Order: sequence, then C-alpha cells, then structure tokens
Amino acid sequence: MRILLTGATGFVGQALCRHLHEQSHELLVVSRHPNEAAGTIGVPVTAHGSALEFENDTIDAMINLAGEPIFDKRWSEEQKQRLIDSRVEATRSLNELCQRLSTPPKVLISASAMGYYGDQGEREVTEETEPHDEFAHQLCRIWEKEALRLEEHGVRVAITRIGLVLDRDGGMLKPMLPMFRFGFGGKVGEGSQYMPWIHREDLVRAIDFLLTREDLAGAFNAGAPHPVTNETFTRTLADQLNRPALFTVPGSVIELALGEMSRLLLTGARMVPARLEAAGFTFRYPELDQALAQIVKRQR
Repeated sequence: MRILLTGATGFVGQALCRHLHEQSHELLVVSRHPNEAAGTIGVPVTAHGSALEFENDTIDAMINLAGEPIFDKRWSEEQKQRLIDSRVEATRSLNELCQRLSTPPKVLISASAMGYYGDQGEREVTEETEPHDEFAHQLCRIWEKEALRLEEHGVRVAITRIGLVLDRDGGMLKPMLPMFRFGFGGKVGEGSQYMPWIHREDLVRAIDFLLTREDLAGAFNAGAPHPVTNETFTRTLADQLNRPALFTVPGSVIELALGEMSRLLLTGARMVPARLEAAGFTFRYPELDQALAQIVKRQR
C-alpha cells in the first residue's frame, strides 16, 4: 500500500515506519523538515511539508499521529489552545486532501489518547465508558471528532486511544530509566492512580492490525490488557533494574510545579483493550513485567 503518515518522525512514528517498510509498503510522510525525514526515520520515504502536496498521488491509507507534545509546557490557556490547534489542523489537512484526491484512501488510523476518559478512579474502562469531562477529555474529543469527518468521503476511520507507550529510547521511560538505575525512583502522589501502558512494539502491531482489518472502525483502546497503578509500575521497574524504589514525589509538589497538567500524573484510568481483543488482536507483552524485562534487557 501507499501510506501517508503524519507524525512519522516521532517516537511511535519512527518505529511504525520501520515496521511498514519491512512489510513493503510505500511511505509518504508529512514533516516540518521534509529533507531530514528519511534520515531521522531510517528508511526510505517521500516527504513533503504539507499533506496537500500529495494531492496528485495515489494514497491507499492514512495514519495520523501528529500533535504538539502534551507535556512540553505548562498548561496556560494559550498552550491549551496550541495543543488543540496542532491536532485539529493536522487532521483537517487530511480531510482537505481527501476532497482533492480523485480517489480518497480506504482507511484513516488516527491517534487519540487515554486522556479521552479523564479521571476514572479504580473502575475498569472500556470503549463504552462515559468520560469524565476535563481538559484531557476535551482535547481528545475534539481531535477524534475532526478525524471522524473523513467518513463523509467514504473513508473507514479507526481511532486509537493510546496509553503510555513504553520502549527504551523515548516516551516516559527515557527520563525514568536513569533515575531508577541510580536508585532515585519512586511513586508519584499516593501511587493508586492507574497507568494504562503499552509496549511500543504492540502499539505498532495494533495500528497495522487496524490498517488491514476492513471490518473495524470507531474507537479502540490501545493499551495492554493489564494496566497497573503507579505504585505497581514503580515497584516493577525497580525490580527489573535490581534497585530500590524508596522515594515518593508528593502530589502537592507536582500540583505546584505543573498546575492543571499535574492531573496527567496524579489521576488515571484502568483502561483495557476490549474491542481490540474482541477482534482477535493478541499482545506480545500483555504483562508489565514482560514488557519491562524485554526493554531493560535491550538497554544493557
């Protein structure tokens, strides 16, 4: 297939591009730095600075991962709007491209996040769970709504509500591993908040699964089957590194430092991949200790 990707040079996008290249797909990439994209990703791609520059191409599928990083800056009202705009504008450009193409792509896989559900406490969260209305939910809801507009062009739309993505060279583990290796790891706040997580390899496989299954559309929780609390995550990571995890970062300190953004660390959702598993997707790393063992082993 000829697949158009946004966000291809990011932590997930690079791994996804390498996987799709191995499957012999042709990759068309939207990048702010198109001349550097192939070197960053590590496989051959055709890159342009705008999705609309591909209007004369044949495109079989689209994968939308673009969006300003949510943790980069404190959430002022201006920053909140930037987070929304970066996601809406990237997705809207794909909609406009579909209007210009003589034959629209068959499918769009569009990223969203576990933040769609907001704070859910300890109850199990499936795709049918009613969200808690807060900024993280509002951001994801607006993003998903924009992606679903492509259905007007006959495009099958599958949305991945992604948990915390784990691998050695990016995501949340990149800054955590050095701290834990030196014995400075510990839980955040009370540690009872759930952390839906997924190994990057399984997320790439899940996106590929949704890409090829023509019967699947709508929202899919992209998290491993066994989410854990922050305290369990901390203990498991420390155990894999043979280090203690004695420290606690008080919730009040996180709130003071991050303001409203602290809710991403101090609240959570026990999100499970009900629809993916019902469709027959199997995880290579369903348990956290398996995932971390594989990642830590490759680190050594």
